[in-house]
Amino acid sequence: MEESDESVKVVVLGDAAVGKSSLVTRFIDNQFMDHQPSTVGAAYFSKTLSLDNGRKVKLEIWDTAGQERYRSLAPMYYKGARAALVVFDLTKKESLSSTKGWVAELKRHADPSLIIGIVGNKCDRPDLEEVSEEDAVRFMEEAGASFYLQTSAKTAFNVNIAFDRLASEVIRASGSSSKPASDLVSLIQAERDARAKREGCC
Repeated sequence: MEESDESVKVVVLGDAAVGKSSLVTRFIDNQFMDHQPSTVGAAYFSKTLSLDNGRKVKLEIWDTAGQERYRSLAPMYYKGARAALVVFDLTKKESLSSTKGWVAELKRHADPSLIIGIVGNKCDRPDLEEVSEEDAVRFMEEAGASFYLQTSAKTAFNVNIAFDRLASEVIRASGSSSKPASDLVSLIQAERDARAKREGCC
């Protein structure tokens, strides 16, 4: 196992079927399944990232279940978390509304210094999108989240960048230097431009 300079606990939250497990599987193993089994309770994964400053950060990822019957269990996974990725489905407008509840729950139960990232998944289906980028960005600002990204677990678009951004934000907030925000913006734009050429979306 690769040694790391620091460990960061990350919780992944959102309604059922928004693609949380698919995002984590794509990030960890670079794989995608059309029919991802539903998570029961929570699943644990880990991966070590190498930041541009040479530091290695181990992300300890808890992929939590989104079904209502497991909702009461979610707060137990927030303890010690330094970052959260809150996921909604771009093809279902109601899932963005539900995201507000997940963020509110984080703010009730998690550490006040928690870094929150918002991602709108399934941007590989622009024909079915119901959530505009303007609405998502507005919600991100109202929620006090650190960033918003569109992602696709199916095509891998922005998946690595989302987790890299979380790690970088945590390290920056803790007072350690990490990847400059300008570099991340450049990476995001480069992926967006490449994807637009391939698929004509986002």
